[in-house]
Amino acid sequence: MNYVIAILYQATPSPIKNGIQKPMKPGGYSDSGADIACELHSKGIKVCTPVDRPHIENDLDWVFPDTDDGIENAIRKGAKIFWLNTVLYKGHPIEKFFDRDLELVGQIPHQVDTYDDKWTTNKLLKAHGILIPKTTLITEDNSKGYDQDLTFPVVVKPIRGRGSQGVSVVRDKNELDAKLADLFSSRQYGSSLYIEQFLSGQEITITVMPPGDYYINGENKHFEAPWCLPPVKRFNHKGGIAPYNGVVAVVENSALLDEKERNSKEIKDACHQCEKAAKLLNIKAPIRIDCRAGEKGHYFLFDLNMKPNMTGPSRPHRKNQDSLSLLAARGIGWNYLDLLKNMLRQRWKVSNLLTVNETVSTPDTQVNKNNLDLP
Repeated sequence: MNYVIAILYQATPSPIKNGIQKPMKPGGYSDSGADIACELHSKGIKVCTPVDRPHIENDLDWVFPDTDDGIENAIRKGAKIFWLNTVLYKGHPIEKFFDRDLELVGQIPHQVDTYDDKWTTNKLLKAHGILIPKTTLITEDNSKGYDQDLTFPVVVKPIRGRGSQGVSVVRDKNELDAKLADLFSSRQYGSSLYIEQFLSGQEITITVMPPGDYYINGENKHFEAPWCLPPVKRFNHKGGIAPYNGVVAVVENSALLDEKERNSKEIKDACHQCEKAAKLLNIKAPIRIDCRAGEKGHYFLFDLNMKPNMTGPSRPHRKNQDSLSLLAARGIGWNYLDLLKNMLRQRWKVSNLLTVNETVSTPDTQVNKNNLDLP
């Protein structure tokens, strides 16, 4: 390929917004960034790195911090494609480089800022007829006066969460009051939380790919709208919640649905709802949506992740690190490299730049797929 790729990781916590801060993953996704870089590099795709001779086990040898200096350093080393393997937000440093001749793999920063707010996203989905669980917003100021007619158990969640971190099931009002007091006093998740109807049915996670051109089973395929990879079912929950993948590798508690399950009406309906949600969000890269079935078997979308984890088995010490999205990709015959190369095919370039302080509902973009040596 003619262009050199740089992988960004999150170097500092994201800004506090309306009293809420998204918790930062230890290492800032440098582990998955290094997995991506190593896989591409080992297959002859040009990747630039902060050091000249990166060590296979040192994550930070393979990725650049998502700071002004980190991005400038990558550009000096020849980077023309930036893989935004980081938490994005309005005003993210990458926006300062939107006037450069760069291509991007990832979401539009200001849209991530908007839709990382689970309360905002749930209201949008509900307004468009997409099934979501019943939810109640709780702020620190009204934590004593919330809806007294809740049906327990319920799930307590951060507004800007990350996976299952900070998520718990509570069984009665006393337990809920104690959990709220603990979370608000810790300040870890900000001054607002929300509680959600607990769904007792099967949990699945669905990776939705953006519209574009893909290479699947030896053929080029074009998708006009977002489309779903095969769903993955989750099991071995702890306290009703799927464990955080930093504690339990997803390959230990997740598996592809079999063909019969995939073809059920309930699963097909869930995929259709996820595709509808992705279209509303104008996605430019994969997203992951977690769903659970209610008592009648219908699936509700309960968590939408604008930046799904992209870990993979590209290094000897990480052979069990398939992400949920990679497990899904294997269902259409893709390996880790296939998934990454098809994500690279969807890279985009800002072509009609407004100032980063203005709201852009749908920025004009140009996609250049001709400079990547993909089949």
